[in-house]
Amino acid sequence: MKDQKNNSIGCTVDSCKYHCNDANYCSLKTIEVGACNCDPKSVDSTCCQSFEAKTY
Repeated sequence: MKDQKNNSIGCTVDSCKYHCNDANYCSLKTIEVGACNCDPKSVDSTCCQSFEAKTY
């Protein structure tokens, strides 16, 4: 699965299980984006809730 990049979801978090090793894309079909605090007002206040740490 992680070798099939989703051209609609760019990602630079290479420590994520779903990051495509050969490109800065996610291999998931969809992701869940959530707020990191109760009143998000900037990019820094949101995060990918689909993140799973890559196991080496």
